[in-house]
This record gives sequence, C-alpha cells and structure tokens, in this order.
Amino acid sequence: MTAYVVMIREKMRDEDAFKDYAAGARAARGDHPITPLAFYGPHQVLEGAAAEGVVILSFPDMDAARAWYDSPAYAEARAHRYRAADYRVLLVDGV
Repeated sequence: MTAYVVMIREKMRDEDAFKDYAAGARAARGDHPITPLAFYGPHQVLEGAAAEGVVILSFPDMDAARAWYDSPAYAEARAHRYRAADYRVLLVDGV
C-alpha cells in the first residue's frame, strides 16, 4: 500500500546548512522509489501551526519509505536539516 512522507518546515534557522541538506537529500534519493507530490510550493494553513514549507513524497509502501529515511545517505543529509530548520516529519500509510 502506498505510503507518504510529509515534511513540514516550521522555521528556517540557517540557510547555508539548508543548502547542504538539499544537496545531500538529492544525492540520498539514489535508487529509492520516490515520487514527489508536493515540494515547497504555495500552500495555505487552514488549521494549526504555521508552516514555512511542505514536502510530500510518495513511496510504494511503508518499508520503502523507511528504507529511504533510515538510509545512511539520508541520515547524513538529515544532520544538516537538524541544524538548518525545525521540521515535523510524518510517515503516513495510504488507504
């Protein structure tokens, strides 16, 4: 069943570190079966906390999403994201 990674950027703290994250995240895609559905495009917050940016990635299933998220390449990129900005990241199983 399709699974989705939803990344919500709440606050940017370091744009240079974010550039490092972006480059590392691109490289971490590797041969993982990722389909981007939304990528920092215009959005409207209808309820809840503000969001500076939103990314939605589709994967064939939860295992594929976890394989990407837990991969050494993405773990290295994530370290830059932790320094760059505050995020909420969700893994959601589709219906």
